[in-house]
Amino acid sequence: MKALIVIDYTIDFVVGKLPCGQPAIDIEDRIAELAESFAAQGDWVVMAVDLHEAGDTLHPEHKLFPPHNIRGTDGRNLYGKLDDVYRRNRDAMYWMDKTRYSAFCGTDLELKLREQGIRELHLVGVCTDICVLHTAVDAYNKGFGIVVHTDAVATFNPPGHDWALGHFQGSLGATLLSGGQPVPD
Repeated sequence: MKALIVIDYTIDFVVGKLPCGQPAIDIEDRIAELAESFAAQGDWVVMAVDLHEAGDTLHPEHKLFPPHNIRGTDGRNLYGKLDDVYRRNRDAMYWMDKTRYSAFCGTDLELKLREQGIRELHLVGVCTDICVLHTAVDAYNKGFGIVVHTDAVATFNPPGHDWALGHFQGSLGATLLSGGQPVPD
């Protein structure tokens, strides 16, 4: 079985407090399409959403990035069409708060995936070279197969994006897909 993990595709990461901007806007349709498709096929869809507390100066990201995805703010809402897909398919999707880059760190994600018999993870979202990367590394270390949809990941750092795609394929053995088709080496 497979699951789609949608990582941090929120208002704050697309156009808000810590925006990827146009690269993230450009993947909106593809992320929504994949989420809708996975849910319609009965595959598990996980919304792995960054969560921070207002005024938390002890979190390691405090020194690296401006406050973002703060509990109770609109910035934590899913962005654009993905929010509509989630509202229509809420019963077929799993919302999961995360407080670190990796969707596995400090969460029950691995347990939930194992309970569902899932062995292959399809990763989409932002940022390619931060949260998607750290989630992929943990997935690899936990023995999951990894598929990264290159037309559904983005970041504010173009060189980091390119490096992460190479790392997914070359070091983690991930399959890269674009438009559902394999991306050549």
